[in-house]
Amino acid sequence: MESSTLAAEVPWRTVLHQAAGPVSIVDLQGRLVYVNPALCRLLGYDAEHLLRRAPRDVTHPGDPMLDRQAIERMLAGSQRSAEVEKRLVRADGTVIWVLVTSSLIRHRDGRPVFLLCQIQEITARKESELLWRRTLAHAPIGMALLDMRTHFVEVNGRFCEMVGYPREELVGRRVIDLIYHGYRRQVEELNAELREGRADTGSVDVCLRHHDGHPFWMLARVSVVRGVQERPVYMVGQYEALGDDGRVSEERLAELTRMALHDPLTGLANRALLIDRFQHELAELGERGGVLSVFLVDLDRFKEINDGYGHQAGDQVLQAAARELQGSVRPSDTVARTGGDEFVVLASVADDSEAEALHARITDRLNRTATAGGHRIDLAASVGLATTRSASAASRDLLAGADRDMYARKQRSG
Repeated sequence: MESSTLAAEVPWRTVLHQAAGPVSIVDLQGRLVYVNPALCRLLGYDAEHLLRRAPRDVTHPGDPMLDRQAIERMLAGSQRSAEVEKRLVRADGTVIWVLVTSSLIRHRDGRPVFLLCQIQEITARKESELLWRRTLAHAPIGMALLDMRTHFVEVNGRFCEMVGYPREELVGRRVIDLIYHGYRRQVEELNAELREGRADTGSVDVCLRHHDGHPFWMLARVSVVRGVQERPVYMVGQYEALGDDGRVSEERLAELTRMALHDPLTGLANRALLIDRFQHELAELGERGGVLSVFLVDLDRFKEINDGYGHQAGDQVLQAAARELQGSVRPSDTVARTGGDEFVVLASVADDSEAEALHARITDRLNRTATAGGHRIDLAASVGLATTRSASAASRDLLAGADRDMYARKQRSG
């Protein structure tokens, strides 16, 4: 006998009656029309008792009896089945969590007539989730659950306090966004090891930007949560502000912060702090108006100075240039060394004419004689300028514009 013929001779009620998992059939008005023995055992009622009751009678008062929106989507054909987690009340009064998977049963003519509901008890899983959430909420240190792309899935209140952001602004955001650029590489390397299964745990000291703008140091301990196939599926992060437990003195913290955000040779801001100041200045620009001016400074003939007088003299020239730049701007402006003999200045001014005046002052201060390595050396520099009134401008575009302007001015003067 063919399998299709055999299947046709076995009534659906017999199949569901012998199913190991709890099953019910509900009409589209929400009335029970069939329950199998597995569901009766789960709830502690006999079938006749359940069939005389509405599903709402065994559903926890705080949970929906049916997901009407999901049913409408199935009727419209946009969804084949629906899943909902809810609580059921057993005959002895105990409450259990279940996952209900519902699908439409149609008449031979295609009309939807019933819902087939397959029920799986998930009480143990929900209790584990509740335990995790309570542990997370009441932990004395910052804690977070992250996906394998390092987006925050959940954070506790202590972590929110540490970084100054509310939970709703953190969930869905990448943790790397809070870390200064100079410290992102070591974090990304650790995340890659965890993601690729080369390590189960790791820790790193990082410098973060608080919501109000100030930098602070944090010790991050991260461990992997593996899924059913032993592949990493989540990461759990534990975070402690360095200094809270007395491991690092306030003086050492201040030194670490300064080292993280400043060039060791000149004491100027480094690239990490420059990018942060860019973001701050652009945000302020939208509120106060005016012009953000960006100056890109390149020391001329610096390689010749290094080769002719030695690296010590070259370092002294860089330090002299840093002093001249700081002397030509206001204390509120940002002066950064971004590498080699290249410097960047950010200054908020009233208009373009004030930006040009500042350009002339910077250029004049950097084209003079300085003493380095016991030698009198003529400083010379090319200075490019880019300005914007738009708070949506990108820092890379402004730097590129200043770079183009620098070469254009150099050609005109050469």
